[in-house]
Amino acid sequence: MRSHVICFPDAPAGNIFLPTWRARPPSSRRVARRVLSWICAGLFVSILACPAGAQEAWSPFSRAPRDPIEQGRIDSANDPAEAINRDIFKANKLFDDIILKPVARAYVERVSPAMRQGIHNLTNNVGEPVVFANDVLQGNVGRAWNTTQRFAVNTTIGIVGFVDVADTRGRPHHYADLGQTFGVWGIPPGPAVQIPILGPSNLRDAFGLATTSLGGAFALQGTIGSVVSYTQLGATAVDDIDYRSKLLPNTDALENNSKDLYASIRLVKAQLRAKLVEEGKAGDKGSSAEAASR
Repeated sequence: MRSHVICFPDAPAGNIFLPTWRARPPSSRRVARRVLSWICAGLFVSILACPAGAQEAWSPFSRAPRDPIEQGRIDSANDPAEAINRDIFKANKLFDDIILKPVARAYVERVSPAMRQGIHNLTNNVGEPVVFANDVLQGNVGRAWNTTQRFAVNTTIGIVGFVDVADTRGRPHHYADLGQTFGVWGIPPGPAVQIPILGPSNLRDAFGLATTSLGGAFALQGTIGSVVSYTQLGATAVDDIDYRSKLLPNTDALENNSKDLYASIRLVKAQLRAKLVEEGKAGDKGSSAEAASR
């Protein structure tokens, strides 16, 4: 999980995992299913509540595909709950200023570049199984095989992923999540939302995030599952700090130059997510073109 207020093109994305629980009474699972049903209901209601013009703007079935930048502008304008989103954004910004940003600055100052790169490689490797699952769901067989090779090589020769041996052997890392998968399937992004702590998103990606988290909680049960889950959670926390540290120059410049920080961040995130979906649609074809250019 990347618990950050902002994303930029030069910063890779990660994955979200929530700690699972040990065997509990059936009521615990019923509560989780109820939460998931609320999310589904919210998605349906939001689609119905959006004006017809807004639905046409972000529906891939009603028009020819647009380029990522144009699609990003359309998605950014689709913010029916802007007042609420701005309040959540202010709280996220406060959290970033008080906690995340100072920790990220200390991380840059006190941890060597080589160690930071190793940590980055390690957290990427922890997330490879989720990337693989989404590659498969998107029908990108070549990318799935690339991810499998990366995980096998880096987990063994690369010291559990601390060294990215696979990249030096022509197997570069790529990112994939369930929100991207939904986009590849043709599901529109829906209206913009602000997720507490996690920052800007859209309804489709927020639903994908919740589904991935709950899916991991149901799949990883028992003692082994708890160990794996908490290991992933710890890796995610470290990855968050590493990821935020890479954004410091960009976020500082944006805060100093932007007249409306909320709108600027919303636009950047929408563009990046639209670009990620296009990469997923290109799939194996895009991967082959990139490999040929190396």
